[in-house]
Amino acid sequence: MAALTFWRRSIQARVVASTLVLSFLVVSVVGWFLLRQTRDGLLDDRVDAVVAEALDETEDARTRLASATLSDVDAAEQPASLVDHFSTVATPSWTFTTIRRLAPDGETPVSEPGIAVGSQVTLPADGRTYTLYLLFPTSEDEETLALVTRALLTAGVLLLLLVAGVTWLVAQQVVTPIRMARRVAERLAAGQLQERLEVSGEDDLARLATSFNQMASNLQRQIRQLEELSRVQRRFVSDVSHELRTPLTTVRMAGDVLHDAKESFDPVTARAAELLQTELDRFETLLADLLEISRFDAGAAQLEVDDVNLVDVAHRVVESTRPLADQRGVRLVVRAPDRPCLAEADVRRVERVLRNLVSNAIDHAGPRRPGATPTVVVRVAGDDHAAAVAVRDHGVGLAPGESAMVFNRFWRADPARARTSGGTGLGLSISLEDAHLHGGWLQAWGRPGEGAQFRLTLPRRNGDALRRSPIPLIPDDVVEPV
Repeated sequence: MAALTFWRRSIQARVVASTLVLSFLVVSVVGWFLLRQTRDGLLDDRVDAVVAEALDETEDARTRLASATLSDVDAAEQPASLVDHFSTVATPSWTFTTIRRLAPDGETPVSEPGIAVGSQVTLPADGRTYTLYLLFPTSEDEETLALVTRALLTAGVLLLLLVAGVTWLVAQQVVTPIRMARRVAERLAAGQLQERLEVSGEDDLARLATSFNQMASNLQRQIRQLEELSRVQRRFVSDVSHELRTPLTTVRMAGDVLHDAKESFDPVTARAAELLQTELDRFETLLADLLEISRFDAGAAQLEVDDVNLVDVAHRVVESTRPLADQRGVRLVVRAPDRPCLAEADVRRVERVLRNLVSNAIDHAGPRRPGATPTVVVRVAGDDHAAAVAVRDHGVGLAPGESAMVFNRFWRADPARARTSGGTGLGLSISLEDAHLHGGWLQAWGRPGEGAQFRLTLPRRNGDALRRSPIPLIPDDVVEPV
């Protein structure tokens, strides 16, 4: 596993390995070609030599046979005399063969490569034609070829080692600046914006380092500007929110007085008092959300962790939002296990998340078919590692790409659509921050005409990493297109 990781991460190792493989293929092909040419040359020279020698020996034998008389050698002695004359034979008729003979001790068989040459001669003694076979061993040529092979193998290995060393050095010169740039980039990503590359020389890598440093300087300047702007914006939102609370309290007191006395007003004034009360409620909610957002932006939000039963939380949230659901004609259903579903969490933040999800679902709930009652289903489930709550509606749904945008601040799928639950446009953004604060997930799924489902997943133990959710993000009642 460590070797595989090193292979994936090291450009230098891959370059050296690739060069070695290609060099090995080239050396192998060239070595095979040289060995083939050497072998053919040795054999051709050997064949030419033995053929020439055999021709001379054969011609000499024919001359001796022609000059011999019947009185000199009889018919029985001439073949033996002819065989004794030849120690080697070569004629135009030859072939490669294996010569088997006995060793000098006369008992041990010995085999060696050789060339067999055949020729025909006519004996004057009896007028018959005989075929003579002469054998030429090629052991010396094989030894020469083996010596050349060993020399080529040694040279090939040394060449491969040399190529590997040169490639490693060349790659090192290129990879070292890249590794330095990677380390500096990692430190920049970790927030050490003052880190820079060391520039030496005027080559391409030096110019690359100079450009990298210029980019880092520009990023540092822009990040600091954005940080300052963000700090000013957070301070502005926080200050405005706090400054508005005092006049809002005064206006609230006056509004409460007017709302309590609305029965004595004429219808127009009474309606104005009701509208004032409604907008004051929404204004207070907006201020509370802005203050909460400013805490998240400043990193001041903290958890008050306790063992939370999500089944109880789901029932409490449903009961608290039931008046709104009855007003909209929406039916709320809770599907939860009989046993507790526990998680270490901040119960106030979890209830706020579920209340936002259920309120949004009520706002966007719609019937599956004409005449059907709009239904919002709250489902609770858990396993050994995580606990989850999903809120499902069957309303207008979400268009492609809106499942990620829905958590943006003040984002609305239909800007022209009125909010009936008094939402501020910050509820889902705050819910997402609450989920992240727990180390959990808040995800959305939707499809036009088939409704939407929002799923909150929390780790059973605070600080544990989530790997899966016990509730699928896509509802079970959805048929996927083929």
